[in-house]
Amino acid sequence: MLFSDPALLRELYCALGGVSLPPDVPVSINTLENVLFMDFINDISFEIGGKLVVLIEHQSTINPNMALRLLMYVARVYEKITDGRNIYSGKRLSIPRPEFFVLYNGTDPFPDEQVLRLSGAFEELKTLGLAEKDSPSLELVVKVININEGRNQTIADRCKKLAEYSAFVAKARAFEKELGSREEAIKSAIKYCQKHDILKEFLKLHAAEVLGMLFTEWKLEDAIAVAREEAWEDGRADEKLKIARNLLAKGSTPEFVREITGLDIDTIREL
Repeated sequence: MLFSDPALLRELYCALGGVSLPPDVPVSINTLENVLFMDFINDISFEIGGKLVVLIEHQSTINPNMALRLLMYVARVYEKITDGRNIYSGKRLSIPRPEFFVLYNGTDPFPDEQVLRLSGAFEELKTLGLAEKDSPSLELVVKVININEGRNQTIADRCKKLAEYSAFVAKARAFEKELGSREEAIKSAIKYCQKHDILKEFLKLHAAEVLGMLFTEWKLEDAIAVAREEAWEDGRADEKLKIARNLLAKGSTPEFVREITGLDIDTIREL
């Protein structure tokens, strides 16, 4: 919502890419929204002058799978771009060159920049007795940029709106520590930023929506954290069963296995 204006997207791309573009270069937004059968929704996607297609994702949690997600997104974006054009014709189609960015502003430690590559997720070939290939047939490179307040100052200086967004989030987190209430923290951050000319006009128009969206987003973060904890606990349970099987296979008594793993005796007898 904040970057739904083409001029702001042009400014944002120039800041992230460290480049300059003429102010009259056209920018057209083609963000994926609610693709019914795949439920694909990406954060920002836009074309610049028909030569570049830029996909930007925002993350408040570290996600090592962003290269794979962006591969899926960009394939759908190219479907939109080539709609109505015959990809089976004998003439080669020209498509805009892609660039990928992830803007990170979570609380976990993260460097100013990090590059993710799709090839980092590829299975190793040596398990098949094959030599690893230096140049994979498919690659996608993502630049992950830390946009927390005080980080990547050059980018913040070149894109005022992004800097203000980072300041707003930082102020909301500071108020949460002070007040102990997330909802009150967001309300206080909105009032503070309006008073100090941080996203002032945007918050004047959309304060209620911002409150609802951020509160929902932070609750989602809590849910993700709980899900990860549960997955970790499930992993521990699986590991205990594996250890129990190994001990039993080596002739250990059920009582000894219970002492080592903490599993109940009925589970061990079933094993």
